[in-house]
Amino acid sequence: MMRTLLLISALALAPLAASAQTAAPPPVRYELRFDNAVHHEAQIAVTFADVPVGPLRVRMSRSSPGRYAIHEFAKNVYSVRAVDGAGRALTVERSDPYGWTIPAHDGTVTVTYTLFADRADGTYSQIDATHAHLNMPATLLWAEGFEARPVELRFTPLAADWKIATQLPAGQAQNSFTAPNLQYLMDSPAELSAHVVREWPVDDAGTNRTIRIALHHRGSDADADRYAEMAKKVVAQQIAVFGDVPDFDHGSYTFLADYLPHVSGDGMEHRNSTWLTDTAGLAEDGFAQIDTLSHEFFHAWNVERLRPAELEPFDFTRANATPSLWFAEGFTTYYGPLTVHRAGIADIDAFLMQMSAIVDRTVNGPGRRYGSPIEMSLRAPFNDAATAIDPRNTNIFTSYYIYGATIAMLLDLELRGRFDTTLDAYMRRLWQMHGRPEKPYRTADLRNALATVSGDRAFADRFFASTIEGTELPELAPLLAQAGLAVAPARSGWVGNVTMVPDEGGIRLNGLSAPGTPLYAAGITQGDRILRLGNTPITTPDAWAAAVAAMAPGSSAELVFVQRGIERRATLTAAADPTIRIVRAETLGTRLTPAQRSFRAAWLGALPTP
Repeated sequence: MMRTLLLISALALAPLAASAQTAAPPPVRYELRFDNAVHHEAQIAVTFADVPVGPLRVRMSRSSPGRYAIHEFAKNVYSVRAVDGAGRALTVERSDPYGWTIPAHDGTVTVTYTLFADRADGTYSQIDATHAHLNMPATLLWAEGFEARPVELRFTPLAADWKIATQLPAGQAQNSFTAPNLQYLMDSPAELSAHVVREWPVDDAGTNRTIRIALHHRGSDADADRYAEMAKKVVAQQIAVFGDVPDFDHGSYTFLADYLPHVSGDGMEHRNSTWLTDTAGLAEDGFAQIDTLSHEFFHAWNVERLRPAELEPFDFTRANATPSLWFAEGFTTYYGPLTVHRAGIADIDAFLMQMSAIVDRTVNGPGRRYGSPIEMSLRAPFNDAATAIDPRNTNIFTSYYIYGATIAMLLDLELRGRFDTTLDAYMRRLWQMHGRPEKPYRTADLRNALATVSGDRAFADRFFASTIEGTELPELAPLLAQAGLAVAPARSGWVGNVTMVPDEGGIRLNGLSAPGTPLYAAGITQGDRILRLGNTPITTPDAWAAAVAAMAPGSSAELVFVQRGIERRATLTAAADPTIRIVRAETLGTRLTPAQRSFRAAWLGALPTP
């Protein structure tokens, strides 16, 4: 009888034991207040429950989603204290520059700290009497070993008119929000301010998704309305590229826009939201902010879901790098202005002007001789808002933004001309294979998709070998000619694209001269002071520009300059201006063929030209 009772008791308790074993761990809870916002401070408390026996290590991140360099967020965290579950003070040890250790506790630890924050952009946070602009890696410390725990945040806004905009779903308590884990939390910025909201639905195969703009600015409601209408058109064009709307978590996507004099210009993508910041107001800047909005929204597909394998999972303790930024950022840089044009917001000449600058800097910049798009992608941690006090050689880097955008345009033209397909089809293929199922890709996957879309494996292999792994670019002129476009001829002599600034007794080079330019060949470098070119004294940047413009290609003149305190002389020989200006061929007097007109309309849309 006793054995039977024990067996029955054990069976009755088994479900309870199993339930206890599978119970979800208690969430990490954050409380944020902004009582001292006027001095850019937030008071933050975070509680960790069910802490295992032993030291608890808390830290700040050193990197942020969408950024590729190291950022030392811990430098703005101070007055760190901790208490246990009974409110008793705990010892807090500063174990290293990035974090703190609580050696002993009762299983519950609440850490409080002060955060100083006064830079509003895509990487940092800003707190003042007008708003709390919060990028989470720059704001929240976290505990090692708790990365998989669910999270609850609760904000206490400074002012009654402050609303909260974020991609995080609302919690049960007022002004509270939740996240499933640290990865999602750190990818979810928040804006607390008296912002205005504009929103609209988009149809995703019968399911409505909501797009909204949370706009913190000093403009009018009419400005907000006009901007939202522009955004609607861009969003529609980008959906058309992929033929699908991302399955936004919780059904919505939010543009967090701060257009204020005291912010820093930037754009930063996140999974279901993006930061947009600009010092100018909408009307003041002619609504040019739509360009950044377009770029960032394209990231909702390209990089957030169509994602490089090397960025998964994102490591908040180090720089995160991938060889595919030429695609993730570069192709996005191409589609940003392209979809603004297709939306009817910018005319063809505005689009060509933007692409001219991108292609010119890629083709004529010195960096391409030092590495492929893959190489430039892997140099991102040294260039993506990275800071160091020692000078760097700017000649050895070509931004993966412009490098990739140039490749995207040339590949689009080649696919249209040779294979009767498009870059849009290539993006859709990658979306179907990797973006929609959220299966991270590697370089080989990008090559395979090109082989499929073009129907030519040999072409795809050659293209990647020469242009992605190598530094060759397809020939520009014949590809442009298909669309009735041309490169405008050079207009004057040229010695290199350098910035000259006034200096005592002359002007000074404010930047390195580039290999392959006449200035570089003459031995002129950053910091050198120019005194005379030929018989012309050089006293202002305008005088320099006029003297150079007067030189015919191939002509030479004596250049007198001061280099590190020593007056020197060199012969400067002007070259033909290689600057690339892509224009409509008809502006050069060329009559377009019907085939060129058709090609251009299929690529750029049949919009009226200026």
